[in-house]
Amino acid sequence: MITAEESLKKISDMEPFSSWTDGRPPETFVQGPAGPKEAEFYKENGYLVMDRILSDAEVDAINADAVRICRNPNGNIVGAPPVSAELSDDEVLAQILCLHMPHKMSAVMKDALSHPEIVRALTQLVSPNVKAMQSMLFLKVAGKPGQAWHQDEDYIPTRDRSLIGVWIALDDATVENGCLWIIPGSQKPGILWKQEWHEDRNFDCSHESQNFPYTVADEIPVEVKKGSVVFFNGYTLHRSLPNRAKSGFRRALVNHYCSAETFLPWRVEEGRAVAWMDYRDIVMVAGVDPHAYKGIEDISKPSIRPGGQGGCLNWVKEPLPYKN
Repeated sequence: MITAEESLKKISDMEPFSSWTDGRPPETFVQGPAGPKEAEFYKENGYLVMDRILSDAEVDAINADAVRICRNPNGNIVGAPPVSAELSDDEVLAQILCLHMPHKMSAVMKDALSHPEIVRALTQLVSPNVKAMQSMLFLKVAGKPGQAWHQDEDYIPTRDRSLIGVWIALDDATVENGCLWIIPGSQKPGILWKQEWHEDRNFDCSHESQNFPYTVADEIPVEVKKGSVVFFNGYTLHRSLPNRAKSGFRRALVNHYCSAETFLPWRVEEGRAVAWMDYRDIVMVAGVDPHAYKGIEDISKPSIRPGGQGGCLNWVKEPLPYKN
């Protein structure tokens, strides 16, 4: 098990972008369109980084719209904290750890689902036919915790290994403000490691994957500039550490996709076998939908995971009602 203390000790004297060489991104970062070479790297390592493929203007537009929707002008976001006109934009954002399904409230964020360079990469890494099923806007202000080791397949079950997270940096993400950490190659076994409650205030209230056969030497920080995009497989172990900067945010828009051919039993309906469950609240971003005859549903509603105690209103011993 790789503890937060081990990793924090390792980076205690590291400056932002210490993982870069002479101010240059790692050689593995993609500087142009993704092609077969990048697809092979992704297959082997379970992740891929594309350096600054969104322009500053595109990112600034997402951040501006984040403020608008987090002010909850229509009062229809589940779990939204009270927002008064007197609060500054930063004060509004600081109350929120994560906004789920922002693409349902923001045309800018819905457009980001189909960003041309992202879609081009997805057709190389996943399938010619790709659907999106989730978006999440993370707003990690200074002092807020990270998210413990996990695999996205713990939450979005494709089981055909086509699930992919697309992590768009809306600020520079560094070892100081809580960038992603990844264990390259950890997707290969195809095992979902047991999750347990961690009781570690370095992390939010999500459970933690444990008992996997990797050490602190296997993890790498993924420091990226604003506008960069990190792609990672649904079985890849990843986490983030707390935002230890003195001020500011580490914002990220995280979208999830899979092959359009995939049956997606994400929401189980009473009286129906799981084998027939196929979540249809999707957005097609590439190719054709072989299940189009089922139609599209509006199932998930925008909701807020509050800042609170790292995403919990009350930090308790067992904040979630389940273990897997």
